[in-house]
Amino acid sequence: MGTTVCEAVEAAPDLELVARYDLGDDLTTVVKTPARVAVEFSVPDAVEANVHVLLDAGLHVVVGATGWTPEALDRVRDHLAKRPDQGVLIAPNFASGMVLAMKFAAMAAPFFESAEVVELHHPNKVDAPSGTAKSTAAGIAQARAAAGLGPMPDATTMGFEARGTDLSGVHVHAVRLRGLVAHEEVLFGNPGEMLTIRHDSFDRISFMPGVLIGIRKVASRPGLTVGLDAYLDLG
Repeated sequence: MGTTVCEAVEAAPDLELVARYDLGDDLTTVVKTPARVAVEFSVPDAVEANVHVLLDAGLHVVVGATGWTPEALDRVRDHLAKRPDQGVLIAPNFASGMVLAMKFAAMAAPFFESAEVVELHHPNKVDAPSGTAKSTAAGIAQARAAAGLGPMPDATTMGFEARGTDLSGVHVHAVRLRGLVAHEEVLFGNPGEMLTIRHDSFDRISFMPGVLIGIRKVASRPGLTVGLDAYLDLG
């Protein structure tokens, strides 16, 4: 992802790539560059600390690394409260199709009795479920709660571990398979019908338009924004 982001920035006529960092590099040296925006695509174990370093360096930050907890997000908010002119965008997914799929899933959730999420990624991904799947499940759960819906039907009493991870009442299943990049299915069920919302990223270039939108807009959105949909005027 880092290499692809660098290539996308270099190809954009209105942007300039002034520095790139990799594992083992000293991120604090960013202060010696003319950078205004940093793009963070590392791993869950490193991302939060990197964001704080970049904020201390005075940069706006666009984040694609997943693994965020509510507590970690609150720490970033607290840091930004002391830096009211800086912005951070943390996006579970930068593909426009997936952002729309999450929006569609939240819209559909109140109309179906059952919903489950299946995410499929390459085997080099270190976290499961994916940040995108967690966000999708959270959107479904919030929409169901707002509609006054109760728990989904499920008579399982044995082998419950095979039902995937329960996130706020929405079961999420993770597949790790060679040949995949990033894919997600949201399954909705009612008596006699099923709705499937699916998105497939076959190449990391699918994320680049969203990353570039984040880079261009983050400076105009002080504070913490979670989700690219806020930058796309989707409500």
